Amino acid sequence: MTLYEAEKGGSYCIEGLYVEPGITRRLQALGLNDGTVINVLNRKKRGALIVQVRGTRLALGRHISSNIEISPRKK
Repeated sequence: MTLYEAEKGGSYCIEGLYVEPGITRRLQALGLNDGTVINVLNRKKRGALIVQVRGTRLALGRHISSNIEISPRKK
């Protein structure tokens, strides 16, 4: 499933980033790496997501979030 399909309030594990190489490097620098836990805090009207990664809140647009593969976090 993709991050764009994630539910508000859910906790997920990143499985892969499938965007352009420049964007991938920037996301990895921000802490979005394979195996990282990500929490979806809010969903905006036009498709943007507010997520929390390692204590930092990020806003990701639909183009980026629809190209990040995730899996539900195992508790």
